[in-house]
Amino acid sequence: MSALKSFIPVAKESHFPIQNIPFGVFSTSQKTSPRVGVAIGDQILDLYEIASAGLLSSVQGLGDAKAVFGQSSLNTFMSLGRPVWRATRSALQSLLAENSTLEENQELRKHALVPQATAQLHLPATIGDYTDFYSSREHATNVGIMFRGKDNALQPNWLHLPVGYHGRSSSVVVSGTDIHRPSGQRLLSKDNPNPVYGASLKLDIELEVGWFVGTGNKPGSAIDIKDAKEHIFGMVIVNDWSARDIQAWEYVPLGPFLGKNFGTTISPWIVTLDALEEFVVQGPIQLPEPLDYLKESVPSAYNIDLRVDIKPAESTHFQTISKSNMKYMYWSITQQLAHHTVGGCNMRPGDMCATGTLSGPEKDSYGSLLELNWSGANKIMLAEGVERLFLQDGDQVNLVGYADSPSGYRIGFGDCIGKILPSSSSKHT
Repeated sequence: MSALKSFIPVAKESHFPIQNIPFGVFSTSQKTSPRVGVAIGDQILDLYEIASAGLLSSVQGLGDAKAVFGQSSLNTFMSLGRPVWRATRSALQSLLAENSTLEENQELRKHALVPQATAQLHLPATIGDYTDFYSSREHATNVGIMFRGKDNALQPNWLHLPVGYHGRSSSVVVSGTDIHRPSGQRLLSKDNPNPVYGASLKLDIELEVGWFVGTGNKPGSAIDIKDAKEHIFGMVIVNDWSARDIQAWEYVPLGPFLGKNFGTTISPWIVTLDALEEFVVQGPIQLPEPLDYLKESVPSAYNIDLRVDIKPAESTHFQTISKSNMKYMYWSITQQLAHHTVGGCNMRPGDMCATGTLSGPEKDSYGSLLELNWSGANKIMLAEGVERLFLQDGDQVNLVGYADSPSGYRIGFGDCIGKILPSSSSKHT
């Protein structure tokens, strides 16, 4: 695979070499109906055009490729199963390789290749349900120490199961979408038990990785952990924005609500598990030993570098404030899926789950402002004398994830970016 080379020039630092081939949905001023494409370098290969030319007719199980890739979401393609995903990706790599039929067909290339800079990217799937997990031991421990003390940092269940809650799929947005500051109830101080209504003053980010369900399961059935990868289409970067002051007041006893349901940003390109296979590593040792349905027999963590960049409203450039890695995550994505379904919950193509904040072991690897400022105790110092505890209106945040291969290419997810706008809520008391 490392010897494979695209006829399309791909910069070394690009997230989208021919070894990646991530799937997404796009439109242009000429192609106004969103359709499926894959990223290659700084271009998009329009799969509707490729299918219309008959170049995917040999992919077994794909069926009517023109109908599959002419849709405004990947859901139908996701439902076809991993053998079809794999065969399609392989066929596309062959088409994009040097000396391919596509390289020789100049007329088709004019219609099928679109510069990313001229395209509008859309949500890659129609997300029926969204579940957010809490799978980083470092993050859970840090938050627990802040609010319960070191001796009670982890709740009794945390080391026995992947903790999660159901999020709001309607407010999942694609990278580049502005986020309005949420409003809700919050306490003015710990000493005053009476809440007030207003815009959140503690707006935060959460550095996460999301994964999409491909083929689902029937109600009442479970997905065995040894088969879980066959049901996961691929991964994206996720910023699960969080209003810490609203969340702190509301979350007992049923968990987050307004503090989390106003916006979740994802990167637009879904990177397949096949593209990430060479970066699979052994995850953290799990003690106590998980119950049988959660036991992994093979390595299941991913060595993916993660980064938090912020551009304060006062600044003209992004600055990196944290570097983490997905390999630190305690509960794997396959354990998350196995646990999600063990009670009989049916998953459907296009359902999305996220890992929860992914913090590393060091202070400069924490995945949220809450941890970086340690609940407001330490200001985050930025260039040009700018300081932050939490996000201000006009701030922009970009979450970045990629893995560098020893063979010299980079597999990445592209941008996961959002800008904070003032609250649009009317005044209430």
